Amino acid sequence: MEDSGSPPLSYLTQREAAEIDETLMGPLGFSVDQLMELAGLSVATSIAEVYKPGDYSRVLAICGPGNNGGDGLVAARHLHHFGYKPFICYPKRTAKPLYTGLVTQLESLSVPFVSADDLPEDLSKDFDVIVDAMFGFSFHGAPRPPFDDLIRRLVSLQNYEQTLQKHPVIVSVDIPSGWHVEEGDHDDGGIKPDMLVSLTAPKLCAKRFRGPHHFLGGRFVPPTVAEKYKLELPSYPGTSMCVRIGKPPKVDISAMRVNYVSPELLEEQVETDPTVQFRKWFDEAVAAGLRETNAMALCTANKDKKPSSRMVLLKGFDENGFVWFTNYESKKGSDLSENPSAALLFYWESLNRQVRIEGPVERIPESESENYFHSRPRGSQIGAIVSKQSSVVPGRHVLYDEYEELTKKYSDGSVIPKPKNWGGFRLKPKLFEFWQGQPSRLHDRLQYSLQDVNGNPAWKIHRLAP
Repeated sequence: MEDSGSPPLSYLTQREAAEIDETLMGPLGFSVDQLMELAGLSVATSIAEVYKPGDYSRVLAICGPGNNGGDGLVAARHLHHFGYKPFICYPKRTAKPLYTGLVTQLESLSVPFVSADDLPEDLSKDFDVIVDAMFGFSFHGAPRPPFDDLIRRLVSLQNYEQTLQKHPVIVSVDIPSGWHVEEGDHDDGGIKPDMLVSLTAPKLCAKRFRGPHHFLGGRFVPPTVAEKYKLELPSYPGTSMCVRIGKPPKVDISAMRVNYVSPELLEEQVETDPTVQFRKWFDEAVAAGLRETNAMALCTANKDKKPSSRMVLLKGFDENGFVWFTNYESKKGSDLSENPSAALLFYWESLNRQVRIEGPVERIPESESENYFHSRPRGSQIGAIVSKQSSVVPGRHVLYDEYEELTKKYSDGSVIPKPKNWGGFRLKPKLFEFWQGQPSRLHDRLQYSLQDVNGNPAWKIHRLAP
């Protein structure tokens, strides 16, 4: 059953799932092809609920040799009728009439079949949705060729470098292929689908699913089976063949709180130079394995004192200031040209730490911007040319088209020119605040402010009330 606080939901063991199938196809009179038709239709309708054909038309269904693969073939047929453009990869075809009939049905619709060898290594360029229908709950052991390599390619999509290219979403049928039906993704190195369509009832491994869309399909469980196995399942709305499950419970936002427990932050323990203290905390955040330690909120205001903020990446700091790069004609660039002051905020959640930095901002020398620009990946350099940051564009396709055009233009490896309106800013700190979360909201706050002492600038440390 689901944890308390969530709507009741049952999960099946591998043995229970097999027993229910045997019951359905035995005393209850269902045939394999009936269940497969209903399951495949459920998968297709789940996809159509979230991924509309206008934006996600190109679907690759990777089908295994068993019933899970048959569900994928049926889903592809329905998706064709829903307005999608399915492609089928069916490397190990089953010779039984049920499966050869499904292949014939798809071929009659001119749905293309693609061999595993003919699929591109990088699946992100040719497909919008990938249906993982390789292995179901009865599979055990290690995947064999070519399915081991196909699973590897799906895993690699999750590690794909961020570019302008849209990544295909992965939809797993009943079980993400390669997962253990009860224990899930053993080493956290398997497929991590965006959507899981559980059939009949979720299997135990579905508790470990962390994607945004979990649906239940297979609207064929009779009351006698539900009662025997004490199944708690959501009701299907209207005539739908699928129902969304796994919604997070409603929470009282006002009651959400964390009681921080951290080492004390004492005046006599911190560095006298705030930049040195920042370096110490930054290095500790990196050592702790935090993701994007250099991410910071950049807050600006225009000449009318209207503030705005956004997340950017710190690209360098020293005693002269903190540097980031952007399009000078963007909203933040425009604000800084009108009002050259800003505030930065770093938040390292797992360490219960924040750092605020305030000060005037100036553009860095053009030579520094030039050097950094050409140190970036070539795709990022082209992206900087394509994006007229903060301007209105008629559609994502405009960016894609120009990106592809420039990629071809500079495919010979020639130098990509830095746009004149792109470069770096440097904030020269006048104030730092180091925040350390503590129990009962009695947080430590140490503020460094730059003051004049006998005609010389000096940093003064004050403790602020939390």
